[in-house]
Amino acid sequence: MAKKNRELSPEQREEILGILKTRFEKNMNRHEGMEWSEVQVRLETNIEKLWSLNEMEISGGEPDVVGLDKQTGEYIFTDCSAESPKGRRSVCYDQEALESRKQHKPKNNAVDMAADMGIEILTEEQYRELQKLGKFDTKTSSWVRTPDHIRKLGGAIFCDCRYDTVFMYHNGAESYYAARGFRGTLKV
Repeated sequence: MAKKNRELSPEQREEILGILKTRFEKNMNRHEGMEWSEVQVRLETNIEKLWSLNEMEISGGEPDVVGLDKQTGEYIFTDCSAESPKGRRSVCYDQEALESRKQHKPKNNAVDMAADMGIEILTEEQYRELQKLGKFDTKTSSWVRTPDHIRKLGGAIFCDCRYDTVFMYHNGAESYYAARGFRGTLKV
């Protein structure tokens, strides 16, 4: 697979910054006490991270600031689309799972897609924290980072929200569904 150009043009940078600013201002409940001007300075000095946020955006993730890492001072961006990002659905969990499928293989896998985008798949804990900020995945589901002991046995875990409750389930890592994708996070 060819390596993507990880640079945005000045126009693309301006466009993604505008999208992120608008979303930030519309959803202050996700980042109370934070100022966009401080986030923007961080983004403008971490252009490679801005590229990753653009990848999150164009795949349907609607990234937004959901926290601040108190140890590093980094802003935490997470996919905040109402449903699992549309451009990241119908994927199995990882490359091993993809290779294990004999037929009807999906086009990609969540772990490699996240790495190619420069982001991390949410953990179950991060997913549950996101759900405190709104209702997400009420019709879809999202793969979450699977503990090694589960993955070694062939499984992977995913989460969704039904009946006002966050559920964590398991499936074979090689499975994929039109309504299952993955959510990512990125520290800037």
